[in-house]
Amino acid sequence: MGTKTVDETGAETGTDAKTDEEKVDVTKTVDATDSTAADEVAETEDTDEEVAAEATEAAPAAVGQGAGAVVSAALGLVSLTGGWIGTVAAARETLIGQLETASNASVSQQIKEVYGDAWQTSALWAGVFALAALIVGVVVLARPAFGAPGKPQAVWIKSVAWGGVALGVIGLLLAVLKYTDALLGLPSAG
Repeated sequence: MGTKTVDETGAETGTDAKTDEEKVDVTKTVDATDSTAADEVAETEDTDEEVAAEATEAAPAAVGQGAGAVVSAALGLVSLTGGWIGTVAAARETLIGQLETASNASVSQQIKEVYGDAWQTSALWAGVFALAALIVGVVVLARPAFGAPGKPQAVWIKSVAWGGVALGVIGLLLAVLKYTDALLGLPSAG
């Protein structure tokens, strides 16, 4: 039997000491039947499958939240700029006002019937779009509170949803001011 000693540097010396080449056999291959290697491969496959399953489960939620945020912002923008529905409804009210107003009605009556009702209809539809933007934006922002804990909402979804909420609040405020004639009221007839 030989002796083995360790010097101050941690290197083994003596007759039983092995060189680095003897300690590590680089030509040794891992056999697929080796239980340790097979377990590691199985764990890696399980982990990959779990990650893919989690990504698949999270993807529809994130897609839905992202779509909701974009819809909220779009509805808020429509409430500020006016939409096709509001324009058509206002034109319809103008036509109804022209048909129902007698030719001998006063000027103030004609202005109210022909233009005032159309103006209020336009404001009403802008308010509907603003309220829809506000509701959708709040639902998107509140959704993570009712979802799986520990899964944060993407920053861009929060930003776009907050933009939709802000546009909805501004659009709703302007719609109310427009409907009540506090903002750009009808001109007086005399």
